[in-house]
Amino acid sequence: MPEASRQLVAQINLSALRQNLKRVRDYVSAAQIFAVVKADAYGHGLKRILPALDEVDGLALMELPAAIELREANYTRRILLLEGFFRVGELKEFSQYRIATVVHNHEQLQMLEKTKLEKPLEVFLSVNTGMNRLGIKPHETKAFCERLSALPAVAALRLMTHLARAETKEGSAEALARFESACAGLSYPRSIANSAGVLRFRTVGGDIVRPGLMIYGASPIIDRPARLFGLQPVMSLRSELIAVQDVPEGEYVGYGEVYRTTRPTRIGVVACGYADGYPITARPGTPVQVAGKRATIAGRVSMDMLTVDITDIPEAHPGSPVLLWGDGLPVDDVARWSGLIPYQLLCAIAPRVKFVTTEIGRVHFDL
Repeated sequence: MPEASRQLVAQINLSALRQNLKRVRDYVSAAQIFAVVKADAYGHGLKRILPALDEVDGLALMELPAAIELREANYTRRILLLEGFFRVGELKEFSQYRIATVVHNHEQLQMLEKTKLEKPLEVFLSVNTGMNRLGIKPHETKAFCERLSALPAVAALRLMTHLARAETKEGSAEALARFESACAGLSYPRSIANSAGVLRFRTVGGDIVRPGLMIYGASPIIDRPARLFGLQPVMSLRSELIAVQDVPEGEYVGYGEVYRTTRPTRIGVVACGYADGYPITARPGTPVQVAGKRATIAGRVSMDMLTVDITDIPEAHPGSPVLLWGDGLPVDDVARWSGLIPYQLLCAIAPRVKFVTTEIGRVHFDL
């Protein structure tokens, strides 16, 4: 294939991903690690990052077709579907492909009770401790465990919850107390901590932890940047300047008259816009790196381009490299300026963006 003329790439650093998983291990000691790879590994590409996940105990995701694809690609470690099954007919596929399931309501329990499976399942019973999305009521836990443990369709049972406010030190105390009370007298392994839980509650993370955002090198805790936890960005979104404009003082830049120059200004035009996944909500002042130096967005992000103030970077010219987020510019910072969270930015990269996968000494271009 001819090389794309538009030099916008999402660079995926597998070495950084491996380093982040080592940091998870530093926090959780002997606990098992299920890497959360839902939404195509938070937009990084599940197949793309799979070679860097060889040290985890299993994978957690949402989509049954993706789980089946993993098995057909000879992935042999454990796979957990975080929303479980939705219909009786899916249980045969769970059994055939050795996929663990979450059970979070009475309907799922009843479907398991009515189904005969060739191979029994590993089951995670979800307890609602304050998130109020999925999960049974804490007082139902013992009764659910009795019914599930008696089923031929259940090979192993675990208890799990999801912390709604793990990013704050005090916010999860009540949830942890509710879970402890619900599990009292039950010896089943427990899964508690997501990324924020791993970082905040290393002593109560449970026997199985489920890190997501942190393994991609972003921080789940708003006031604590990823670098303070020793995390490295896995995705770097890179482009280049395609034009430079000299704009007089008092002129508007871009659509909607949202930005007006206050001095004679050099405006750099970057080949990236909201059709590529860059947030249209990014305000003037959002940080960007041009030629290795800090610049800021000037004007509204458009479909295919965004404009930046490069007045203080005189060496910048068409063809100069641009870093939109990643190694040297945390995605957390861009998300904060955009009124979003880093999950949204990472998951929003558009199909037309070329991905490049790097390891030490190797570069792989997606075709």
